[in-house]
Amino acid sequence: MRDAYLIGAAQTDFGSFPDESYRSLFREAYEAAVETVPGGIEPADVDEAYIGMLSIGGRQIGLSAPAIAEHVGLSKVPCTRLENACAASGYAIRDAVQAVKSGMADVVVAGGTEIMNDLSSETLPYWLGVSGEMEWERMAGTTFAGVYAQIASAHMANYETTREQLSRVAVKSHRNGAMNPHAQLGFECSLEDAEEAPIIAHPLTLYHCCPTTDGAAVTIIASEDAAEEYTDRPIRIAGVGAASDSIGLFQRDSYTNLPAARTAADRAYEMAGVGPDDVDFAEVHDCFSIAEIVAYEDLRFCEQGKGGRLVEEGETALGGRIPVNTSGGLKSKGHPIGATGAGQVVEMFKQLRGEAGERQVEDAERGLAHNVGGSGGAASVHIFEGPEVKP
Repeated sequence: MRDAYLIGAAQTDFGSFPDESYRSLFREAYEAAVETVPGGIEPADVDEAYIGMLSIGGRQIGLSAPAIAEHVGLSKVPCTRLENACAASGYAIRDAVQAVKSGMADVVVAGGTEIMNDLSSETLPYWLGVSGEMEWERMAGTTFAGVYAQIASAHMANYETTREQLSRVAVKSHRNGAMNPHAQLGFECSLEDAEEAPIIAHPLTLYHCCPTTDGAAVTIIASEDAAEEYTDRPIRIAGVGAASDSIGLFQRDSYTNLPAARTAADRAYEMAGVGPDDVDFAEVHDCFSIAEIVAYEDLRFCEQGKGGRLVEEGETALGGRIPVNTSGGLKSKGHPIGATGAGQVVEMFKQLRGEAGERQVEDAERGLAHNVGGSGGAASVHIFEGPEVKP
């Protein structure tokens, strides 16, 4: 089976853009991604395209992928839309890798796009709720903040995780996001800010929750032979893992981990032939601060129940043992659902090429991207190796 390589990646700013559409944002990200490929990419070079998109509010659900392809000049390219809630573009990238590895394609565009901020604050939770268990969670009135609040409460009860540790995740993420010009909430926050913010769903405060976001991100993935034509610094996609699980929390044996993420991580590690200790940095799906702490444990960066201690001791900060969410994560950079997984991979691209500026991880050679759908109904994990790492 052939290797797959990341040869280009870019994103739009993440935020609120009332004058943009899902197509215009994708085009901006696509054109920026093409510019990151030294040899350039022409539409005729692209064999396949995969686009992650939830379609918040129900816009253009039926043929959104061909509509996007036409808008960016890829109208003759087979283009598939993937919807897997917040893991949509993580799965789009997985499908792109599979297309390359199978020999069906040599150059593939994979990304995502979303417009979320054209809905009222009353309507938005309804559409976000479709990513969870419809009948027994959303229809019963549970919001996603409520679902993750249950996870946080269980983790605090079982492992003595504290709200201050949740707040330290937010402080770290905002510190990193303040150095990312694409971040929606690109400002620092203090521990006091996070602790004293209004409660959204106990024990989660406002600063423990990610914002709603418009944005797009695009990656370009190629076979080894094709990659050599475009760049002398390709990034190898060494490991890919994905898994699904019960959508509703009440259907699971535990509230304190996400089995789909654990399985996806184990599969990615096995394919890459590496373990957690070999990862230099990670982008994890921190839709809520507790989700980042759970991710530390699911990815086996620490033992179960020790995630809060990991952030408290500074191990996941820039300069720490395993920097996490150097981009600012969903918490600070933003969470445009369909684009989130691809946005994580943009950070992989920048870090492994040494182009992350003030937030650059020293001697970064191997990164991991962890993208979760809903409260763990789906998950994907990708492991990337920089140009200096030999297969």
